[in-house]
Amino acid sequence: MKRSLSVPDYQSLAELRYQIRRFLHFSEQVVRGAGLEPRQHQLLLAVKGLPPGVRPRIAELAERLQIQHHSAVELTNRLAAGGYIRRQRGGNDRREVLLTLTPKGEKVLQEMALHHWEELRSAGPALTAALSRVVRRISSNKGK
Repeated sequence: MKRSLSVPDYQSLAELRYQIRRFLHFSEQVVRGAGLEPRQHQLLLAVKGLPPGVRPRIAELAERLQIQHHSAVELTNRLAAGGYIRRQRGGNDRREVLLTLTPKGEKVLQEMALHHWEELRSAGPALTAALSRVVRRISSNKGK
């Protein structure tokens, strides 16, 4: 059954979107200041931050970045040309291509991650509060 949203529902969604956008704007500035594009940073971060047991294959990274496979290949090509990542053949399946960060990729990712960490230290509470407000509104309006 559909229900309509109230003005406070819209306000909570708008505040969450605002807080997300503020952080993304900050992130884009940091990343561009490091000479990369946001999606390039996202790919580096995804490679470094994959959960244990998840192999850094292009298909997996495309899923994590929510982009098409060919777009992930293009990102990989640009990052490899810039010396940020390298491709390696999979152990058992030589057709499998795995991505790893180079020392240059590790260094730039570390620098950007520290900036993001510090920003989240200050902006995190507002972001968390906005998300919590939306979750509370959703929980309190179940079945209405």
